[in-house]
Amino acid sequence: MPEVSAGALATRGLTRYFGGLAAVRDVSLECRAGEVHAVIGPNGAGKTTLINILSGDLAPSAGQVILGGRDVTGLAPHRMSKLGVGRSYQKTNVFLPFTAFENCRLAAQSRLPSSMRFFRPAVSNREVNAAAERALAAAGLEGRGPVPVAALSHGEQRQVEIAMAIATAPSVLLLDEPLAGMGAEESACIVDLVKRLAADHAILLVEHDMDAVFAVADVLTVMVNGAVLESGAPAQIRASRAVQEAYLGEFTDEGASGT
Repeated sequence: MPEVSAGALATRGLTRYFGGLAAVRDVSLECRAGEVHAVIGPNGAGKTTLINILSGDLAPSAGQVILGGRDVTGLAPHRMSKLGVGRSYQKTNVFLPFTAFENCRLAAQSRLPSSMRFFRPAVSNREVNAAAERALAAAGLEGRGPVPVAALSHGEQRQVEIAMAIATAPSVLLLDEPLAGMGAEESACIVDLVKRLAADHAILLVEHDMDAVFAVADVLTVMVNGAVLESGAPAQIRASRAVQEAYLGEFTDEGASGT
């Protein structure tokens, strides 16, 4: 097995069956620190199943998940989180009645040696509060901490979810369609956020917005029917006839279509 770089998340021959259906088939890829690795493909290609395996929400039927050189195959989500894997979901997963700050504080609190301190008010923990404030700032939500999440825009709710992941101090971020349901202005905000976060994280991004993908990705992997069709630099994927025929449609130098 090739060596996996420190701070990276990789798969080797990853496979997941649901009955007789292979939702993910023999997938090998690496998400390196300081890079955005985008996984694209048509609906049903296995992209979200892949993220669910990487986060521990699903166990693979075969293959390995490697985190920083360590085999973490089949570990539960809370253990993957403790090891530095944070994620967002297709459907925003936040506590709507709580403020943005309270959501991030809950996430930061999970990093304490023991989060089961029932007789100490969470608001009194300066370390946790500071981590929550840093996460909000990193996600571009300065000044929005006191606002109930239910009162935030859809784009800001997405930012809160990403901030919650940041509050757990991850080395790897798994972002599952963070631009879903957004207009152009909100999408541009999230693209800029992903670019900033890539400086300090390895990011695996699943996204259908091809303009955003090509604007932010360092590496692209194309999945079709659960398997990797092609993987490489954006220019390589843009020029690939096999990728165009299978998924992307015709590309021009100005942008992508056929999403």
